[in-house]
Amino acid sequence: MSRCDIYDEIAAVRARGEPAALATVIGTRGSTPGRDAMKMLVRADGSTRGTVGGGAMEEEVRRMGLEVLADEACRRASFELSTEAVDDSELICGGTVEVFVEPLTIPTAFLFGAGHLARAIAPVADVAGFRVVVADDRATHANAERFPAAHEIVAEPFDTILESLAPRLGPASYCLIVTRSHRLDERCAAALLRTPARHVGMIGSKNKVRRCHEFLREQGLGDDDIARLAAPVGLDVGAQTHGEIAVAIVAEMVRVRRGGEPGRVRSKGFSPD
Repeated sequence: MSRCDIYDEIAAVRARGEPAALATVIGTRGSTPGRDAMKMLVRADGSTRGTVGGGAMEEEVRRMGLEVLADEACRRASFELSTEAVDDSELICGGTVEVFVEPLTIPTAFLFGAGHLARAIAPVADVAGFRVVVADDRATHANAERFPAAHEIVAEPFDTILESLAPRLGPASYCLIVTRSHRLDERCAAALLRTPARHVGMIGSKNKVRRCHEFLREQGLGDDDIARLAAPVGLDVGAQTHGEIAVAIVAEMVRVRRGGEPGRVRSKGFSPD
């Protein structure tokens, strides 16, 4: 792959919001297969594009890329190749390669529901560096006029929404359940907790959360799955208005993104619409 090709691929990955990490050779000494600025793209499924030189070193860099995808923390490593056969030709190199691996992923906030609370969350999440995807079964609510900060808007039946978005949810996905009804919230929670989304949060009172847990158990989810549901979602800052709760919810997303644990917000039990 030419350097131009891999830059095109990097741009395409970022435009799609696809989880990926980029490894770049930033230094070499001696006889090495890698050259400065050689690059390799690592996707969430472990596949790669480009190269940093091949051999066992490249496999280790691929593993580093998957770690970077998991925690969004950059990594840097040096590889001594003095006794390593770098490819099938059995060429033995005698040098050092230094590689830097960085996350390319733009974290995505998926808002399931397009009511008043979602409208408050979207611009805050955008400012905090999240791509925003809004999904609702009402085109009157899920539209660009109401959500100018959204990068993508989906207006379909919720069953279609959950089926189509599920394959896209992974370590860089932050799902917020703020639909217009308890039953829709429960259906969304059951579907989203079956994905590897990084964060799944739901607004609601203690009674609503308890009933949702009961529903999830009826749907066959175990305690570990249910424990992933951050509900009521948001840091406990005493928030009361839609705007304050939006700030608390996005703050929790940032804390999870940076390696912290979800917090809790004192919910007033209002309807997100």
